[in-house]
Amino acid sequence: MDIKEIQELIKFVAKSGATEVNLEIDNVKISIKSPAKKGAVPETTIIQQIPVAQGAPTVMPVAAAPAPAVEAAAKAPAADKSSEEDKYITVKSPMIGTFYRKPSPDKETFVNIGDTIKPGDVLCVVEAMKLFNEIESEVSGKIVKVLVDDSTPVEYDQPLFLVDPS
Repeated sequence: MDIKEIQELIKFVAKSGATEVNLEIDNVKISIKSPAKKGAVPETTIIQQIPVAQGAPTVMPVAAAPAPAVEAAAKAPAADKSSEEDKYITVKSPMIGTFYRKPSPDKETFVNIGDTIKPGDVLCVVEAMKLFNEIESEVSGKIVKVLVDDSTPVEYDQPLFLVDPS
């Protein structure tokens, strides 16, 4: 199942008025939950990769392996900046959408530079298909840099924050 099919499924569920849909196809499990009332903040859409039972390698590790080599080659010319940023953890966008630092325009930002975070803390919201998905921290540390401006489009796997884990 590709991302376009998932997006069409999310649109269909939003239009149908269903509050929860669970779908499992091959090695992909999708759970979509939406609020019953219009205007309420939607819950998170969860897409989970199910491990393959056979000893065959999965696509994810194979595709992920070349990426660090490409990133390292791209960072090689800027050795000073590279060594400084290597000690930081990069929080990346898990989806395509619009990045928001605040839960609503009249509220405070979720996190600011210098804030200490722990796993489970909400860092931002990414809106995709009228669903506002809270992006939670998977690491603990201190926010060093916000790499994306508020209310701007983000791509899948785009760096959003730099976190100092020390």
